[in-house]
Amino acid sequence: MIGVTELTNQKRMSNIIALGKRRKKVSDVNNVYGYLFISPFIIGFVVFTAISFGTAIYISFTRYNIISPPEWIGFQNYYNMLFNDARFWQSFWNTMIYVGVSVPARLVLALAVAMVMMRAGKMSSFYRMVYYLPTVMGGSIAVMLMWRRIMSSDGALNSFLQSLGIDATISWVFDPRTAMGTLILLALWQIGASMLIFLAGLKQIPSSYYEAAVIDGANGWQKFSKITLPLLTPVIFFNLIMGIINSFQAFTQSFVVTEGRPMGMTRLFAMNLFENAFQFGQMGYASAMAWFMFFVIAFFTMFVFKSSGGWVFYESENG
Repeated sequence: MIGVTELTNQKRMSNIIALGKRRKKVSDVNNVYGYLFISPFIIGFVVFTAISFGTAIYISFTRYNIISPPEWIGFQNYYNMLFNDARFWQSFWNTMIYVGVSVPARLVLALAVAMVMMRAGKMSSFYRMVYYLPTVMGGSIAVMLMWRRIMSSDGALNSFLQSLGIDATISWVFDPRTAMGTLILLALWQIGASMLIFLAGLKQIPSSYYEAAVIDGANGWQKFSKITLPLLTPVIFFNLIMGIINSFQAFTQSFVVTEGRPMGMTRLFAMNLFENAFQFGQMGYASAMAWFMFFVIAFFTMFVFKSSGGWVFYESENG
């Protein structure tokens, strides 16, 4: 009887082992298929991102003008950039002003428009399309040239002001007092994407919250500050991160609309980088500038992420 039991147990163990081997074989096959499916992304990432990153790091430590082979110079590009290049710092502070004004202003304006869209009724779809259209067209050269023409001394804006009896002959894009403002105003024109994201966030807030607030006697500002704003903080957080990243990389506005004028007051960092790389042929120096901006963007992004714990509210979190 004992022998029969041992034989049964041995057969059971052998069956379990065989089943485990079959499952492992199936799992290995599935892993192979999985790697095959993701291989286009892996290859693309390695070829177009990882290798490019590594090459850019190497080139930033060289003197390289595309024509001659790179010449290793160590940290000389970074030293010259930080201590010997006034043009670099001017473009950096121009960009900081552009980001510091345009990003918060776009958030406020996009939220305001989204709240108006919530009350637009039957025409809301049309209005959403109208406000989103500049975002689709905003980066095109044609729009930039149109904006430059509107803001010129004999452009549409001055013609409109003159029709109101205001003697306006100023060239808004080239006057030191207004040139940066024209670029920021152009950025505010392109709020469509942020507005739609805010609109989606507003529609996710349960109406029962507002009904309870009305019963408690809350006014409009109290409903906005105590309900709308806290529940929209995840959306504000997302739009803030995207706005910072995109604004630090702004290029076309400066390059086409103002050409960096007057006196370099609207030369943004990306435009300065482009000029060093393709006009002055200093690819190594431009790569060093690119890595500097990479760390600046990473710093501000990390700062927003670290600070989000104190002001971003998620409904799923306790408290």
